Amino acid sequence: MDSCRRTGLRVLGATQAEIEHHLEMGRKLLAAGQLAEALSHYHSAVEGDSKNYLTFYKRAAVFLAMGKSKSALPDLTRAIQLKPDFLAARLQRGNILLKQGNTQEAWEDFNEVISPWDPESRELRAECYIRMGDLQKAIQDLTPTTRLRNDNRAAFLKLSMLHYSLGEHHESLNHVRECLKLDQDDKECFSHYKQVKKLSKQLDSAEELIQAESYQEALDKYEAVMKTEPNVPYYTNLAKERICFSLVKMKSTHEAIDVCSEAHQRDPRNANILRDRAEAFILNQEYEKAVEDYKEALDFDDKQELKEGLERAQKLLKISQKRDYYKILGVSRSANKQEIIKAYRKLAQQWHPDNFQSEAEKKEAEKKFIDIASAKEVLTDPEMRQKFDAGEDPLDPENQQGGGRDQPWPFHFDPFQSGGSFHFKFHYN
Repeated sequence: MDSCRRTGLRVLGATQAEIEHHLEMGRKLLAAGQLAEALSHYHSAVEGDSKNYLTFYKRAAVFLAMGKSKSALPDLTRAIQLKPDFLAARLQRGNILLKQGNTQEAWEDFNEVISPWDPESRELRAECYIRMGDLQKAIQDLTPTTRLRNDNRAAFLKLSMLHYSLGEHHESLNHVRECLKLDQDDKECFSHYKQVKKLSKQLDSAEELIQAESYQEALDKYEAVMKTEPNVPYYTNLAKERICFSLVKMKSTHEAIDVCSEAHQRDPRNANILRDRAEAFILNQEYEKAVEDYKEALDFDDKQELKEGLERAQKLLKISQKRDYYKILGVSRSANKQEIIKAYRKLAQQWHPDNFQSEAEKKEAEKKFIDIASAKEVLTDPEMRQKFDAGEDPLDPENQQGGGRDQPWPFHFDPFQSGGSFHFKFHYN
């Protein structure tokens, strides 16, 4: 030992031999469980040599054995300051910081310690990531530990639970099955397996029903999903989104708007929900709201279908400001041909010009009658109705070659006969 160090020790009133004695006594007393006595000797050792990182580390070990992690923390920090690459101290400090909830600081220590072949440090860092909310990084750290430890059922179960909470139910099922391969009687793994398997089966079945256009059955299945797993937001949000979609496809307009709005509140940045609510608004002839939803959806996703949906909603809005054949007949956009004809007959009889006496009343009735007749022509012709639903008025002269009258007369009558006497002939097809 160099002369400078010897001098320093004499100034403190302790020789190297005395320090070694305190350390040895501390070790023996610690092993015997006499923690207070051991701590006293380590205090003396630290006072005798304040530059020895191991002395601080050993005193920290006594504090930890006594359950005094807060007292151990300064000693571990001092040991690391004296020897920055002292990984054992970093690992211990990381554990304390993690328990105290200082996840970022704990992560920094674990990150220094981590080794590709050390499962314990990977598991500790994964725990930090979990508490920080970064589940994907936790999965990255935990995955190799399933191979680094024999019979690591705990890691397989935790991985399964992490994937499950992220909505990755197939991956979750794969990992929990690996746990059961190691021990088919593992109660925790088997319990989780039953839950994941049930939910996964319901989700797969629901999507198959949607693909088969069995929307009511799909809706029922997604409602069952919410009962199976009401506590994981991913699954409840997904179920609401797909129920919203199914109701739109079923043309259950008002219910669709309500459910889609609830789904939007749960998941405000979901472009699919905004798209589906926009379609529900279109069914309800609320074109301005549909345009707003499509625009908002495009803020989160620039898919071509959203651009096309916005263009169609804007066309429908423009047309509705002129003539909306559904509104003229007072029917919904989902009305079938029989409903359209029934509505037409009622309105045609009500607004037949022969029912009115004064010239002004006849002119007003004539205008309404022509609109009613036009609406019936468009909405009972599949090709014309398809064009109108796509945002194009098939009777608008601007959309026809060679122009034409402002108002078409699809029925065989001329309201402008001489003498002012009206004689209408129309067909109830």
